[in-house]
Amino acid sequence: MTCVVCKIGETRTATTTVTLERAGMTLIFKGVPAEVCANCGEAYVDQETTQTLLREAEEAAQSGVQVHICEFAGVGR
Repeated sequence: MTCVVCKIGETRTATTTVTLERAGMTLIFKGVPAEVCANCGEAYVDQETTQTLLREAEEAAQSGVQVHICEFAGVGR
C-alpha cells in the first residue's frame, strides 16, 4: 500500500517498536509485526496485533507496572 503519511513510499512487511504511555506508565514492545513505509518509516499495525498490544497494556496497568520493555509475544498469546 502507499503510505498515507508521506504519500510516496510503499509499505513492506517488517517489524517495529511500539511505545504506549498512559497515566505515568510506559510500555515498549519490540519486534511488533507491521507494514512499514520504505520511504519515511511510518508503521501500520493490523487490528488483531493492536488488540493484543492493548490487552497486554491493560494487564500491565492492572499489575502496577510503571515501565516495561519486552519482545512482542505475538497475536493470540
